[in-house]
Amino acid sequence: MMKSPLRLTALCALLLTLAGGALLVLVQQRLEAPVNLGADTSRVWTVKKGSSLSGVNRQLYAEQILSHPRLLTLYGRLEDRVSIQSGSYRILATDNIKTLLDKLNRGDVILHRITFPEGWSFKQWLNHLSKVEQFSGITDTDISAMLLAAGIELDHPEGWFFPDTYSYSASDSVLDILLQAHRQMLRLLDAEWQERDADLPYATPYDALIMASIIEKETGVGSERPEIAGVFIRRLQRRMRLQTDPTVIYGLGESYRGNLRRRHLKQFTPYNTYMIKGLPPTPIAMPSAAAINAALHPLPGSSLYFVARGDGSHYFSDTLDEHVEAVKEYQIKRRAANYHSSPQKKTITRDPDAR
Repeated sequence: MMKSPLRLTALCALLLTLAGGALLVLVQQRLEAPVNLGADTSRVWTVKKGSSLSGVNRQLYAEQILSHPRLLTLYGRLEDRVSIQSGSYRILATDNIKTLLDKLNRGDVILHRITFPEGWSFKQWLNHLSKVEQFSGITDTDISAMLLAAGIELDHPEGWFFPDTYSYSASDSVLDILLQAHRQMLRLLDAEWQERDADLPYATPYDALIMASIIEKETGVGSERPEIAGVFIRRLQRRMRLQTDPTVIYGLGESYRGNLRRRHLKQFTPYNTYMIKGLPPTPIAMPSAAAINAALHPLPGSSLYFVARGDGSHYFSDTLDEHVEAVKEYQIKRRAANYHSSPQKKTITRDPDAR
């Protein structure tokens, strides 16, 4: 006896429903099946810049981490989540296609951190970066070319990068870090410049940046920054030379061996503020936010001189006679074996006849 067309249609619909249900169950199982890492509990996987989801899918399949050559790609397209971010990811043995796609979409990459202390020079920044394997081999010339290609035209990079801790991934370059630091410095300097005190002897924000770098290098005790700034501002206003050792040292460059002598103070460079009037041509270090704030909000007062006490702090004087006596007291009479004019990381060793 032949079945009616209606019964055949119903039977076909049932079979298709069952087949479709079985297929959905199978797909769901594949999507939630753990990745294959063998005996490993985790593995670091790097997605290069410009990679596509399908390319990552193929690579993971080729290394037998995923069991299907296209399922990750198809799932991403179905969910309209094909955008992925470059960097190194930690794939866990408990991950599956769903969780893996989540990581790739979010850019849940492994982040590393690098810190640049306040008061470091640009050369110290590059040396610090070169110790990181992925940044090794970088040169000043490389950096200049990269900055120029990124639209940053700096005649002299000193001072233009904000000292801070920055995060980076395996796909980032030195330029990526420097761009972060440069943009942060630009934002901070602009904001501080807008709120600056009146009647400061600066023509441009760059002048303030130069002053901030000097304040940074002269400061041993953070709370003294505004007072040191006040001394330098008053000296500029009275057309007195700044006469600050860190600028001399910076101008000496590689020839400086850690022992500042009287002859160095008489050696002309564009940075020797014992010989030039006004500010040096560029910053001499990367100043902190506190140093920039001090340069634009100096402490009012009458002091025109200061001398290191030997414990990181300074003695401030109003007159030259008082300053000479302070030099005798703190740099000659009280000079001890552990004398230092600033924190030990910034120690400047001088001969007794330095000045």
